[in-house]
Amino acid sequence: MTKDAQTPNWQEKLRRRWKLNSLRQVWLVLLTFACTGFTVLFIRKPILDLLGVERPDSFWPYLLYLLGILPVYQVILLFYGFIFGQFRFFWEFEKQMFRRMLGKKKK
Repeated sequence: MTKDAQTPNWQEKLRRRWKLNSLRQVWLVLLTFACTGFTVLFIRKPILDLLGVERPDSFWPYLLYLLGILPVYQVILLFYGFIFGQFRFFWEFEKQMFRRMLGKKKK
């Protein structure tokens, strides 16, 4: 089977969905998400050590970690967005996400 020439690839679909101007911006946004995820991965152990978690004998410390890491993740995401020149995209992304979480409509 041949792929239809009119069907956009996944990068083009992301560009349209996120309303970005170029595929370069798509890659910068993906790089920002990747760097944020790796940073959260690297700070996980020190945070769990701070909470006194050595072995997973209870889920409560992990629940506290997940609740605590959410705002930290958002700040790190904005930081990397700034570093990669995509702060405006991520600022709008954050506002939209919190509107959805709080059930508010955009004016």
